[in-house]
Amino acid sequence: MTWMGLIMIIAGGDQWLKYKIEAQEPERFPRPLEGTKDKIWLYRNHNEGFPFGLLEEHKELVRLIPLILASVLTGGLIEKIKSRGKWMEKAALSFVIGGSVSNLYDRYARGYVVDYFSLRFGPLKKIVFNLGDIFIFLGTGIQAILLSKPSCKDKKAGVPAEIKIDKTREIL
Repeated sequence: MTWMGLIMIIAGGDQWLKYKIEAQEPERFPRPLEGTKDKIWLYRNHNEGFPFGLLEEHKELVRLIPLILASVLTGGLIEKIKSRGKWMEKAALSFVIGGSVSNLYDRYARGYVVDYFSLRFGPLKKIVFNLGDIFIFLGTGIQAILLSKPSCKDKKAGVPAEIKIDKTREIL
C-alpha cells in the first residue's frame, strides 16, 4: 500500500500545481518564481503531444501509448510488491507511474498536458516541464542505474554476471 500511496502523492501533487497554474490569468506567464533569483521560471504551457510537442497531430496515439506503458509498469510494480526487498526498484517504478498517471489524467481530462516551470540555466532554459515529468525522469534514471549494476549475488561471488561458470560438470 505504501507504493500506491506514493503514486497518489506524486500524481496529486502535480495535479494540484497544475490546478494552481491553470487558475491564473495567462497574461501572468512566463515569469520568474519569487525567491529563486530568476533560476526558475513559471509558465502556463499546454502540450498536446509528447515532449517537445512531438506527434501532437496524433492525439489518440499520444494518449494510447502512455496508457499502455503505465499499465505495463503498474503490472510490474504489483509483481515486485509481492517480493520482499527491492525497495529502490519499487520506488523507481512508483515515481514513473505517479508522473505518468498525472500526465495521463491531463491528456484524457484536458486534452493536453500542463507544463509549468523551467530551470533557467544551460540547455534547460528552453525546456518547460512539470513535476510529473521530473518524477518520470528520476524513476527512469534510478531504473537505468539499477539495471546497469551487477546483482548482489554476483558481487558476493566475486564473478561478473557475464562470466558465470557451470561448476556442476567435472572435466575428465
